[in-house]
Amino acid sequence: MTRLPQLLTISALLCFSGLPGGAQSAKTATPSADTLQRIAKIESCLPPPVIVAGDAVPCSTLAQQMTELHVPGVSVAVVHNGKIEWARGYGVQELGGKPVTEETRFQAGSISKPVAAMAALHLVQEGRLSLDADVNTELTSWKVPASAAAPGATVTLRELLTHTAGFTVHGFPGYAKDAPVPTLVQVLNGEKPANTDPIRLESVPGSKWNYSGGGYTVMQEMVVDVAKEPFPHLLHDTVLVPTGMTHSGYDQPLPEQFQASAATPYEVDEKAVQGGAHTYPEMAAAGLWTTPSDLARYVIEVQESLQDKANHVLSRELTQQMLTPGKGDWGLGLQIGGSAANPYFSHGGVNAGFESLFVAYEHGGVGAVVMTNAQGGSRLADELMRSIAVAYGWPDYQPVTRTAIKADPAVLSRLVGVYQLAPNFTLTFTLDGNQLYVQGTGQTKLETFPESPTKVFLKIVDAEGEFFADDKGQVQYLVWHQNGHDTKGMKQ
Repeated sequence: MTRLPQLLTISALLCFSGLPGGAQSAKTATPSADTLQRIAKIESCLPPPVIVAGDAVPCSTLAQQMTELHVPGVSVAVVHNGKIEWARGYGVQELGGKPVTEETRFQAGSISKPVAAMAALHLVQEGRLSLDADVNTELTSWKVPASAAAPGATVTLRELLTHTAGFTVHGFPGYAKDAPVPTLVQVLNGEKPANTDPIRLESVPGSKWNYSGGGYTVMQEMVVDVAKEPFPHLLHDTVLVPTGMTHSGYDQPLPEQFQASAATPYEVDEKAVQGGAHTYPEMAAAGLWTTPSDLARYVIEVQESLQDKANHVLSRELTQQMLTPGKGDWGLGLQIGGSAANPYFSHGGVNAGFESLFVAYEHGGVGAVVMTNAQGGSRLADELMRSIAVAYGWPDYQPVTRTAIKADPAVLSRLVGVYQLAPNFTLTFTLDGNQLYVQGTGQTKLETFPESPTKVFLKIVDAEGEFFADDKGQVQYLVWHQNGHDTKGMKQ
């Protein structure tokens, strides 16, 4: 399941024994002196997303942040110059248990999607699927039902992969141990024992971007119907083996022989997910078990395919299509960021008790993967990614420097109110003395800091609110800037 980050998708050589469980490295080449210095820099200073000009820069170690955020285990792989330069585990697979190594398996959550998308595109390359045909011509065991929201509409694979097909169901909670697990058709129809709503068209295909795990579940059914083999087998043969992802699989639940090397998922405050890892029949959307090193191999495959160097799964042409941004800055399974001259591709993932992130540049052979086994791990992954970006001099993911001003409470009081950014999401601004706070729907209240009479920013995430008033000085709406996106919210 992919979760919106906080406030809209609401990030000398260390003695490794100081890290929770000790830092572990298995089956990697001995790092060079330069690499060891980078690792030490990354582990010793996780910079904040926002630095206030004139303030001392707060700097937390990886060990401190793992303790602060209650994340028992973390695993990292860094790609540099087209190779995995280093991979390490930190902490433990489960509290009181074995240490995390580079071979510890984690659930990838929605990072399952770009890997699954590669398999669908491989079938396109073989001529067995079409990117732009009506998916109902290729679906046999289930059909996209007619929808009053989109009369007569047809859906394409391209729209499924870019989250523009118009389907419902953002993500999936999975199924606890011993709970009945539905078939994929039951999930599609929202029939018991499925625990999510029916996957149906709610808008005209191609009209807008709306993240939908439901759309990827339709894609899963389609590729299974066409390939006529189980989804885990298809992914094993078409993507995992060709790219060298030898510690990965889509089998749900995880086969018994791999469970000893799997991380245990945790909720907040180090409370283990009851019954352990959830089962996800929605494999394309959330079912991948993998390691950062294996995801780094996926990253390298994409980078080399784009250069026509190693096209084990996709041609250069299809890889280019995969990385071409459309609505919402999404390609075929991947989010595209960075500059036009130096774009990067990325994806985050959240399952019950597992949170992860990867970022990789199209050019230069660089990137990184961070996987964790706790709710709240996304924040740690962001922080680690920022630390990696600083150590390796990436053009993006660097801390932002902002200047705060002193503002009269009377000025700040004009900003107080509720702003509607989405049908089910608001930002509420409140004033307590001289301090203005913001709170997103279902989220914690956070301090804001004024940089002008009409702009405020946060420190905990790189986000900024800009307020617009009418000719009488009454604030009418807000534009929220975060993650390269601008979202308008009318004052209620």
